[in-house]
Amino acid sequence: MQTRYILAALRKHRIATFLIALQISLATAVLCNACFLVVQRFQSMQIDTGVDEASLGTIKLSGFDPQQANDLNPRVVNALRGVAGVQAVSVVNMVPFGEPAARAGVFLDQEQKHFGGVMDFYIGDASAIQAFGLRLLAGRFPSPDEYTPITQYIPSNPPVLITRTLAAHFWPGQNPVGQQIWAMDTTFRVIGVIDHLSVTTPGGGESKDPDWSIFVPALAGPQLAGKYLIRGRPGDMARIMGDSKKAVLAAAPDAVLDPDQSQSLVELRDSYFKSSLVMAALLTGVIIALLGTTALGIVGLASFWVTQRRKQIGIRRALGATQGDILRYFQIENFIIVSLGILFGMLFAYALNLGLMRVYELPRLPLWYMPIGAVTLWILGQLAVLAPARRAAAISPVAAIRDF
Repeated sequence: MQTRYILAALRKHRIATFLIALQISLATAVLCNACFLVVQRFQSMQIDTGVDEASLGTIKLSGFDPQQANDLNPRVVNALRGVAGVQAVSVVNMVPFGEPAARAGVFLDQEQKHFGGVMDFYIGDASAIQAFGLRLLAGRFPSPDEYTPITQYIPSNPPVLITRTLAAHFWPGQNPVGQQIWAMDTTFRVIGVIDHLSVTTPGGGESKDPDWSIFVPALAGPQLAGKYLIRGRPGDMARIMGDSKKAVLAAAPDAVLDPDQSQSLVELRDSYFKSSLVMAALLTGVIIALLGTTALGIVGLASFWVTQRRKQIGIRRALGATQGDILRYFQIENFIIVSLGILFGMLFAYALNLGLMRVYELPRLPLWYMPIGAVTLWILGQLAVLAPARRAAAISPVAAIRDF
C-alpha cells in the first residue's frame, strides 16, 4: 500500500528522481566495468611464468660484433660462473618480462593451411633448462647432441619443448610427443611437454595465451650471444646481480651493458607490471570517488525531501504512523529509485563493455558482475538514506505542524 503513495510522490518530482536515477545508472555502468578491469589487471599480475623467478637474473650486452660472439660468450660465461653464489649460467635469447627476441606464427600442417597462432620462441643452450627450472610433464628434455648451431633465426629442423597449454590447443585429446609444427620455413618436432613457460610480454603481445611459448635447444654462437641467464639463491640475488655486472664489465669491456635489461627477474616483473598496478590504483580511486559522489547525491536528495515533507511527516505521525513507518517509507522510496537506475545502468554497462572490447580488445564482461554491482548500489543507497530517514522519523507531530 505504501508503495503506491511513494510512486505517486515520485511522479510529482520527476526531474529530481530522473537525475538521481541517471547518476546511479552511470555509477552502475562504471562500477561493473571498472571492477572488471581491476580484477583483470590483478589476475594478469599473478601469472605463473613456469620459471624460478626468485632465483634468476639476466645480463644483456650490446654493441659488439656478432662475429666476436665465439670469443665473447666464453669470457662472459666464465666471469659469471666465478661470481660467488652463482649456481648456473646459460646463454639465452630472452627471458620472461624482458625484451621479445623471437616471435612467429605457427602452422600445424606443412601446407600452412591450419594456423596455430603466434608463439614466442625461447632459444637456449644446454644449461638453460636447468637455469630456468622448467618442469617436464611428458616426453623428455633435449639430449646433448640435439643442441645445434643457429643457421639464420633458429637451428635447422630442431626438436622443441612446448607448454601444456599449447599441447591442448594444437592437438586436443592427442599425445603431443612426436607431433610436428611448422614456422619460419622450418619443421619443429615436439619431444617434450613442460608445465608453464610464459611469453615475454604476457597480455601485451600477439599471443592469445600467456603460455604460448616454445623452447628451442641451440648452441651459443653468433646468433645466440649477449643475453645471459644467472641462477642463484633467492635471498642472495641482489648481491649476485651487483657482482655479476661488475664481473661482466671487467671481462667484456668491448661490449655495452644494458642496465634496464640487466636485472633480476623479480625486478623485471615489478617493472613490467608497474603500469598495471598504477592503472588498478587509478580505477580503484575512480570507483571510490564515484560511489562517494553517488552516496552524497542520495543523501542530498533525501535531506531535501525530508525538509519539503516535514508537515506531511508530522501529519502522518499525528495519525498514528510510527518512527519505523517513516523510516521504511524513505528506504522503500530509495530502493525504487536505485532499482530504476540499476536497470538502465546494466544496459549501459553492457554497451560500455562492447565499446571497450572493440577499442582495447578486452574480454566480454562476465554477467555475474551485474548482480554484484546491483547489490553494492542497493546497500550504498540504503546506507546513504539512513541518516536523513532517521532524522525524518524523529520529527515530532506537534513541532512539524507548528512550523507551518
